[in-house]
Amino acid sequence: MSGPILSVEGLSMEFPVGKGRRLQAVADVDLSVEGGETLGIVGESGCGKTTLGRLMLRLLTPKAGRIVFDGRDITGLSMRQMRPLRRDMQVVFQDPYSSLNPRMRVADIIGEPLRALGLKRAEIAARVSETLDVVRLPRDAGSRYPHAFSGGQRQRIGIARALAVRPKLIVCDEAVSALDVSVQAQILNLLAGIQREFALTLVFISHNLGVIRHVSHRVAVMYLGRIVELASEADLFESPAHPYTQALIGAVPEPDPKSRGRRRILEGEIPSPLDPPPGCAFHQRCPRATEICHAVRPPLSSAGPSRQVACHHPG
Repeated sequence: MSGPILSVEGLSMEFPVGKGRRLQAVADVDLSVEGGETLGIVGESGCGKTTLGRLMLRLLTPKAGRIVFDGRDITGLSMRQMRPLRRDMQVVFQDPYSSLNPRMRVADIIGEPLRALGLKRAEIAARVSETLDVVRLPRDAGSRYPHAFSGGQRQRIGIARALAVRPKLIVCDEAVSALDVSVQAQILNLLAGIQREFALTLVFISHNLGVIRHVSHRVAVMYLGRIVELASEADLFESPAHPYTQALIGAVPEPDPKSRGRRRILEGEIPSPLDPPPGCAFHQRCPRATEICHAVRPPLSSAGPSRQVACHHPG
């Protein structure tokens, strides 16, 4: 780890919905990503994970807050001002079928960002071949179209496109959720090898706790647009402190049928982000909620050397 390459402070994002209504997607998030680490972001569908990832990359402009990338405040930069930074921050999307242009050959897909950066044709060809080797695809794959490949191979192409410009940071947005379990493992191992080889920093967004545990150094747990717990992978999974984190981990089925561990079923629905509840957003589903939880929103506070928790009654 080499210090934060990305940090966000007080980051918030809303979207207009209908007449005069606003959907709170991300609310007052403070977070940093260390150089060379993998930060996992996990939570139920609709909690704001993808929006947070796009804000980090400045694909969206936040309503409030600050984004600092590689020592530079990028919060208010225009699209033109952001363009030189795009080579340093890339994204791998969820769906390998819809994120690739079906009318372009693979070599052109991987080479497209290199052309945008002004590299010469020979340089582009060499980089494309080299990157195909890195993601373990044959070099003749460059002459074929995406439809000729399986889902896992297409995701390798998506990774190659992101990696071709040799970025410092890649955000993987549910990058393996559309793949079979065996293929997921192959892609996760590939990403781990690429991270080591190129000293990459990864932000890995997923609703799958098993995937997050496999790839992450630290984990941020999101609920209704907010970070409710941030801890090292080992601390979070061995001794979760927030009731929501405990419920998520407790709901994962045990592979051993003889295990006596009891699953915890998280009851109730996530409150509407159009009308978030007062106090702690989780209090309506929390078995430990008290009067203060209904009235006062807990800040994300230190709960040890490598943990932060937003809870009045952590444990």
